[in-house]
Amino acid sequence: MTDAPVLCTCMPDTSQPKSPIRQFVRGSLGTGVAVVARAAGSLLVNKLFALYAPAGGLTLLAQFQNLMALLTTLPNDGVHVGVVKYLAPLRPGSPRYHTWLGAAAVLNALALLLGAAVLATKGLLHWGWGSLAVFVMGIALLTGQGLLSAALLAAGRLRAYIGLSVTLAALGTGAVAAALWWGYPLPTVLLAYLVAQGLTLVPAWGLAARAGLLRGWQLRAPVSRVALRGLGRFLLMAVSTLLFGKAVDYALRGYLLGTFGPGPTDLWQVVAKLSDNYTMVFGAVMSSVFYPRLAALASQPRAARRYLLSVLALLAPLLAGGLGLIFVCRDWLLPLLFAPRLLAARALLAPQLLGDWAKFLSWLFIFQLMARARTGPYIAVQAASAAVFAGLLAVLLPRYGLEGAVLAHAARYALVLVACVGFFGVFGRNKPADRV
Repeated sequence: MTDAPVLCTCMPDTSQPKSPIRQFVRGSLGTGVAVVARAAGSLLVNKLFALYAPAGGLTLLAQFQNLMALLTTLPNDGVHVGVVKYLAPLRPGSPRYHTWLGAAAVLNALALLLGAAVLATKGLLHWGWGSLAVFVMGIALLTGQGLLSAALLAAGRLRAYIGLSVTLAALGTGAVAAALWWGYPLPTVLLAYLVAQGLTLVPAWGLAARAGLLRGWQLRAPVSRVALRGLGRFLLMAVSTLLFGKAVDYALRGYLLGTFGPGPTDLWQVVAKLSDNYTMVFGAVMSSVFYPRLAALASQPRAARRYLLSVLALLAPLLAGGLGLIFVCRDWLLPLLFAPRLLAARALLAPQLLGDWAKFLSWLFIFQLMARARTGPYIAVQAASAAVFAGLLAVLLPRYGLEGAVLAHAARYALVLVACVGFFGVFGRNKPADRV
C-alpha cells in the first residue's frame, strides 16, 4: 500500500464487547470530528492551489507533501504507532513510561538527522540552503508534535488529540491562504504550510504537561535497549513503507512531470489527491477503531480472525457503494473540489476507484500483521507490492500514457488483495502475536 495507515486515535481496548461490529461502528462515528477537520483542511488546501497557483502548482503541492511524508514516515508510521502500543498500559510519569518515551525521542532524532543528511546531498526540489534549513526545522516541529500526540492518545486524552487535529488543519490552511493572498512564490507558500503545522508543537507540549505525561521526564536519561528493540520492530515496518511506498510515489510523480509536463500531470494528480482525501478518512477510522481492537486480540487468533472477517464483510459492500457514488458524481465533484479546468481528470477516475477498493480491503489484513508485530511478512508484502507496481508501470505507461498510472494502481492492489486473502487463509489461522 502506498499510504501507511495513520496513527490510531485511541488506546487499545482490552475488554470483550458483546458486539464487536457495533463497537466498530460506534467507534468509527466517534472519531468524526478529528477526521472531518483533517479532511476539510486538506480539501481547502487542494482547492486553493487548484484555483490560485499556476499550472503544475497542484502537482508541486503533492510533491512537497510527499517529501514531508518521506521525512515523517519513520516517526509517524513506526515509532509513534509503537509508542501508543507500549505506553497505553503504563502509568504516565512512571519509570517504565519514561523509558519508552525516551527511546521514542532518540529514534525520532536519529530519523530526523538521517533525513536531513539525505536532503543535504540531494537537495530540496532545487531550492536554496535557506529553504532546506526551514524545511528541516518544520519537520522537527511536526515530529515533536506527533510524539506528544501519541503520548496523549496512549493516555486516552482523545479530546486533546481532536483539538490538536483541528488546530493543525486550521493553521496549515490559514498559512496557505494568507501566503497565496499576498502573492508569495510557491516555495514560500509551501514552507509556510509546513511551519504553521509544526507550530502545533506549542499547544501539544502544554496539553501533555497538563496531563502529567512529562512529569519527571529527563532528556538525558539512559536509553533502554529493550525499548529500542520493541519500537524498532515498528520502525522496520515504517522503513518498508518509506522505501516501497512513499519513495515510489515520489519517483512516479517526478517521472510523470518530466515525461508529460505540469499541466497533464495535474490531471493525474487531481485523481490521486481525491483518493488521498478519502483514504485519509478511511485510514483514520480504521487505525483508531479497528487496529486497537485487533491488537487487543493479538493473543487470541481465533477471535481476531472472526473480528477481521466480520469487518471485511461489513466494509466490502459499503466501500463499493461509497466509491461508486463518487464515480457517479464525478462531473460536479471534481470542479467543486478542485477547478473546472481539471474536469478532464474524470477519464482517469474509474481505475483509481477500483484500485482503492482493493487497497482498503487489503489494509485489513496488513493491519493484522502490524497488530501481531509480524515484521517479516509485512516487509515482504510491501516489497512485492512495489516490485509489481514498478513492473506494471514499465508496461502500461508507454502504451497508455497517464492512464497507465491508474491502470497499474488498480492491477497492483487487486493482486495485493488476492495475495493477502491467500496468506490469511493459509497462515493466519492460529499463530499468536510475536512478543517483545
